[in-house]
Amino acid sequence: MSQPQWRKSSYSTAASDNCLEVLDGAVIKVRDSKLSESSPVLSFGDTQWADFVGFAKDQV
Repeated sequence: MSQPQWRKSSYSTAASDNCLEVLDGAVIKVRDSKLSESSPVLSFGDTQWADFVGFAKDQV
C-alpha cells in the first residue's frame, strides 16, 4: 500500500503567503507548505475539517 501524499492547496502559489498542504486520511492533517517537513501540523476529524473548510470559504 502506498503512503498518503501531501497535496498543495489550489490557493498556494509562489507569489502568495497562503501556502497550505493537506494530508487526507482518517485524520486530516494540515501544514504550511513553505516550511514543509519542519512545519507544525494541525489535525482535524471529519466534522472539524468540514467546519474549518466551511468557515474558510465564507472568508473569501
